[in-house]
Amino acid sequence: MSARASIDRLEWESEFFALSTAKLSFAESVTTLPDEDALGQFQLVQAKVPAQRLDVVDALSRAGFQLVEGEVDFILSIDLAIESALAPTFSCRLAAESDIPALRNTASDVFSLSRFRAPWYQPGDSGRFYALWVEKAVLGTFDHQCLILEDEQGNPQGFVTLRHLDEQQARIGLLAVWPGCGNKGVGLKLMKAAKRWCAERGLNRLYVATQMGNMAALRLYVRSGASIHGTAYWLYR
Repeated sequence: MSARASIDRLEWESEFFALSTAKLSFAESVTTLPDEDALGQFQLVQAKVPAQRLDVVDALSRAGFQLVEGEVDFILSIDLAIESALAPTFSCRLAAESDIPALRNTASDVFSLSRFRAPWYQPGDSGRFYALWVEKAVLGTFDHQCLILEDEQGNPQGFVTLRHLDEQQARIGLLAVWPGCGNKGVGLKLMKAAKRWCAERGLNRLYVATQMGNMAALRLYVRSGASIHGTAYWLYR
């Protein structure tokens, strides 16, 4: 007996983007998509499919879905003793509410291109989305905290947001180098700050995801000691 993928309305995204949006959910046994009537109830339907499930990708393509981007998910093992003992060689502090305007501007600029892009979304939607993400991280209402890396003069160089997953694991939400601060090793310092944040909380695994086409981020995570945990494709209809 075939199993059908479930289709779930994304309430928050539908309201934020003013676009009736749903997402397909797949179990390993899924072989059948929702019918045309179910899919047609929404202006946009998203699907995130493990890269090895080419059968599902093919079925989605036949149903009118288009490839938007690929995603690589990384995992880092945190050596709690080593990370806790290392003295930081840079200044990294917890973001405060007064930092939100500058963080929003930076996130809007750095993340202007993402899967929330034309022709599926309106120009500027991606920047708005990630600006709100970093604000919520500062307030602890989505990711739990945001760290800001500063130079010796107290000028911001980059930020990273983090959230607990459980008693052993955490995930990086956003990691961004401040405009004009490239080629200074800021990314590596932010990764070290994230690992130290985990060690201070007794968390021994850290996850982070990025687009398959973001070569700078892929290189950064590999250089930081991460290994590939999984790959997936995003498709939209």
